[in-house]
Amino acid sequence: MKIGVFCPIGNNGWLLSENAPQYMPTFELNKQIVQRAEHYGFDFALSMIKLRGFGGKTEFWDHNLETFTLMAGLAAVTSKIKIYATAATLVMPPAIVARMASTIDSISNGRFGLNVVTGWQAPEYSQMGMWPGDEYFGKRYEYLSEYVQILRELWATGQSDFKGEHFQMEDCRVSPQPQSEMKIICAGQSDAGLEFSAQHADYNFVFGKGLNTPTAYAAINNRLKHFTEQTGRDVQTYVLFMVIAAETDAEAMAKWQSYNEGADIEAINWLMNQGGKDTTSGTDTNIHQMASSVSPVNINMGTLVGSYAKVAAMLDEIAEIQGTEGILLTFDDFVQGVEDFGERIQPLMKSRQDVVAEYQPTQTLEKSA
Repeated sequence: MKIGVFCPIGNNGWLLSENAPQYMPTFELNKQIVQRAEHYGFDFALSMIKLRGFGGKTEFWDHNLETFTLMAGLAAVTSKIKIYATAATLVMPPAIVARMASTIDSISNGRFGLNVVTGWQAPEYSQMGMWPGDEYFGKRYEYLSEYVQILRELWATGQSDFKGEHFQMEDCRVSPQPQSEMKIICAGQSDAGLEFSAQHADYNFVFGKGLNTPTAYAAINNRLKHFTEQTGRDVQTYVLFMVIAAETDAEAMAKWQSYNEGADIEAINWLMNQGGKDTTSGTDTNIHQMASSVSPVNINMGTLVGSYAKVAAMLDEIAEIQGTEGILLTFDDFVQGVEDFGERIQPLMKSRQDVVAEYQPTQTLEKSA
């Protein structure tokens, strides 16, 4: 089972709460997190792209770094961990993204991959005069399909003459090409999104669901398999969970309850309003899950709360779900969370014993002293 860290590229990470850790995003913070993640054998680090936040008392995600420049910097100060940036495809031409990806591939010696997103929060783009109108919601995967085909052509051959509804390439050139196969992630949960991933992505990114229900998302894997059987491609799932851990279940749950008590209602209402504007894909999408009122304090991602042993056991349950290749983790406190995962959680995971064997956790050293 692969483990990744979802870099806190925006302020305060993924908790819309006045009671959660409050911090600004910096390169130094992300460098510390990703270097320690690499030390503990994390397989990949991924950063989102966010061009406008949700406001509120915490100014949630009003302060963001830029994903490609951040990950280029992290590629230069790491040596093993896979690095993923996210392309805001609506405002970033595919030829430019292809060239940036090739550049970071060179910086990282072949450790770079790309997450592609269609865009869902209109104010991110309308502030620049670049939102095409809400009709875009209904054709965003057709747009993304053309986009990815151009990327693949440029990376494979260095040239594209692609002609489609959304893009017209005229002897477009990109060189040098990446030294390693460029892996693409897409966040698909609706039928349209899953169909796209089955056709064009290497991995499909989904949200975990619920509080301490690690396998609740499993039906999405079955739906993805239906589409991959039609395309004949092997596309595995990366699933997102937040970890809130402590010595005891009671301590961890107290933190989770405190975060909920301090919920930034104004920011949450903004998220729910924006997330509900896409009416083209039903309710079974990552964005509609984000905008749900069930547990919005951490954007309704699957949440694992408990003792280190309990969290380890729940992560092992996820590892047993057929079609799941990796888990992408967020933490309430990223710096401490990565340390706790490496020292206290991962050594207890059956699915990560091969990784633990490559390093000696400090806790183990202290016990043997």
